[in-house]
Amino acid sequence: MTRAPDMPAPIEEDWPAIVLVRPQMGENIGAVARAMLNFGLAGLRLVEPRDVWPNPKAFAVASGADRVLERARLEWRLDDALADVTFVAAATARPRRMEKPVWGPREAARRLRAAVAAGERPALLFGPEAAGLENEEIARADAIVTYPVNPGFPSINLANAAALFAFAYGETRQETDLPAWFAAAPSPPASQADLDGLFQHLEEELDRGRFFHPPDKTALMRHNLRAPFLRAHLTKQEAQTLRGVIKALTIGRGGRKREDPPA
Repeated sequence: MTRAPDMPAPIEEDWPAIVLVRPQMGENIGAVARAMLNFGLAGLRLVEPRDVWPNPKAFAVASGADRVLERARLEWRLDDALADVTFVAAATARPRRMEKPVWGPREAARRLRAAVAAGERPALLFGPEAAGLENEEIARADAIVTYPVNPGFPSINLANAAALFAFAYGETRQETDLPAWFAAAPSPPASQADLDGLFQHLEEELDRGRFFHPPDKTALMRHNLRAPFLRAHLTKQEAQTLRGVIKALTIGRGGRKREDPPA
């Protein structure tokens, strides 16, 4: 079908990516894809969906947004779905007392559009319909997105939640004054894979030093340890430098020894 000369060009942007974690219903996945394409978003990622994929019910409900579903990335681990992502926001009704920025959908849309304009690769996580994201998944996020819902009835359908964000993101295309949230840096931003490597390296060394005590506090301590690094929004070079610092500080612990300088 040929587009009329006076019609605006279609919009299909891969970033920000929408990541559905353990989605349960194909119908909701299809409705999310439809809402995304309505507002020009095309980067859909599915993590451990409950039902078989591709899902016929998803395509039925997508109502023409088939190409979003056909291009959707299917992963069985959140780590893999986020490996190339440089900024993560998590949609949740409850901030969980984590020290992270908390944004409404319009603020999140403006921030993520500014991130894309600065060359970032942001993603917004949505949890499964029944229970939402788990604490471990929210802990990965740089920011939390929450909705101004009725506290007496806060649960939002997954597709509706994605549609509210997609609409807000569409609105930002009419704006010219975006927040200078992501300053240009000489090094590209650290991806989630870069950060995971840094955190694993640091936590392994701290574990050897018996830092995580008592054991029942380990998960909380890990979250608190990661929080300042996430707030700093490290570049790739900074993450590599910090790994070098960890390596230098732990030389001699079961590894090569530091050589004494010549007399």
